[in-house]
Amino acid sequence: MSKMTYSDGILQAFQYLLSNYDEVFTIGQGLWSPWYVGSTMKDLEKDFGKERVIDTPVSEQGCTGAAVGASLCGYRPIVIHPRMDFMLLAVDQIVNQAAKWAHMLGGNGNRPSLTIRSIVNRGGEQGAQHSQAMHSWFAHIPGLRVVMPATAKDARDLLVASVLCDDPVIYIDDRWLYDVTDDASEVEELELSRIEPAILQEGNDITFVAASYSVRLCNDAAEILEGKGISAEVIDLRVVGPMKNDVIIDSVRKTRKLVVVDGSWSTCGLSSEIIAGVAENLDTGFKARRVTLPFAPAPTSKVLEQIYYPDTEKILKVVDELLAK
Repeated sequence: MSKMTYSDGILQAFQYLLSNYDEVFTIGQGLWSPWYVGSTMKDLEKDFGKERVIDTPVSEQGCTGAAVGASLCGYRPIVIHPRMDFMLLAVDQIVNQAAKWAHMLGGNGNRPSLTIRSIVNRGGEQGAQHSQAMHSWFAHIPGLRVVMPATAKDARDLLVASVLCDDPVIYIDDRWLYDVTDDASEVEELELSRIEPAILQEGNDITFVAASYSVRLCNDAAEILEGKGISAEVIDLRVVGPMKNDVIIDSVRKTRKLVVVDGSWSTCGLSSEIIAGVAENLDTGFKARRVTLPFAPAPTSKVLEQIYYPDTEKILKVVDELLAK
């Protein structure tokens, strides 16, 4: 069976959407340049025209505001922000406009059905202003859906689901995942509101919960633990806002041990929310630990980056400490 990479999946999603839905267009910075978006949008402007694949000047606020307006007129725009850090310049359009319109209008009129694709760039000594993953910020906001695919198939199908959803969606992909592969398959049109966390590996001794690139680390850690006779269950969140906890709670009820891995900070973060959600719903005790970033901006040094970012070794160390208790 042929394979597709994570980046192939994103490209296939764009091709599918632009081919089948006339109301879909893309807008953002660097869409015609592989330097900005890798191969995930290769030749789209040639295949579908520059009036539907719109490469804008550097104005995150401007292109996002234009997309919000277009969505209220019945279009389904996809805004691309090649670095999540600079998407913060458009927070007013995202948080005060897109997330609020359906609520303020009582569900009447056109809803802001737009998707904001935000790319996480880390490593490569890019430093504090080019390396942030801010999913917890946007998952905090009612009215937004926040999607973080970890597999190539989800990178494709959850992008399609995001664009076809009638709510504003933050779709976050991570460059460190672009080489992850899946078996090639046909596009599935999924209903985003029905998406639940996926159990990628079943286990009885410990539960790993993660999203996006952190899922890859958990899969690697689970494989090493299996060689030591330890059975780990790996749960891929897929959607972090609004988050569904039932699959996680059932797993921790079974294993009694939880490790949450997140490529962002612990304070007021995704890992805190997951552990709190489990604690509120389990009657008896469980043990939990987090593997996250140190509470400091990203360094501009290859040596310090190796210390700064979570990796499989850090996860295994936490597992050893947890199992020793």
